[in-house]
Amino acid sequence: MTAIELRDLTIGYGGVPVVHDVSLTIPEGESFALVGESGSGKSTILKAIAGIAPEWEGGIDVLGKPRSHGPDRAFSRVCQMVFQDPYASLHPRKTIDATLAEPLVIHGAPGGGARVVEVLESVGLDARFRFRFPHQLSGGQRQRVAIARALMLEPKVLLLDEPTSALDVSVQAEILNLLKRLRRERNLTYLMVTHNLHVVGFMCDRLAVMRHGRVVEVALSSALHDGAFTDPYARELYSASGGAEGFDAA
Repeated sequence: MTAIELRDLTIGYGGVPVVHDVSLTIPEGESFALVGESGSGKSTILKAIAGIAPEWEGGIDVLGKPRSHGPDRAFSRVCQMVFQDPYASLHPRKTIDATLAEPLVIHGAPGGGARVVEVLESVGLDARFRFRFPHQLSGGQRQRVAIARALMLEPKVLLLDEPTSALDVSVQAEILNLLKRLRRERNLTYLMVTHNLHVVGFMCDRLAVMRHGRVVEVALSSALHDGAFTDPYARELYSASGGAEGFDAA
């Protein structure tokens, strides 16, 4: 089954288009990356899929169902988003327990405290973290909580917006390894935005290179090792990341 299909997707803010005619098909179970310079429209695509950038035209299908504009409760059970800054995305006055239990309450889903503990453990945090507040956690622990929140309703698709860029280098690898394990164990589909092509090489099967709101090339992640890019901008981006030597050394 196709997990995400974008058809001639154009997205704007205040009537000004910032993403133009993007068409992509991402099979279920794949990890796919959007890469490119800042302002190229990568995160905007994730926001449109998630329902927080409602000014769009074209088609968005998730797991075979059309995406409506704006919030959609049924959609949120199959697709969730993990944001770049885990501190900004967690309510500072809510305990971790309250944050994780909230999706269950909103959707009338079973599990309660037992489900909170189960999902915390799946991201490497034990039950002692349940009644702490975000400021009492490290950056890596907060991002684990953000991932746990995204998993509470057992979605099949995760949208990952620079999930490690706000973290110290020392913990980035831990979070990437966690995401890789969760994808394998839960057969998740990832659509990831990142500036880091080394993260793409580690995490993803394919990537789309974006420039000025358009996809200029779609390639296998193996292109990061053999340099098999055809678009001039994609080759430029690849060279800036060290080319084949940089990835062979990684």
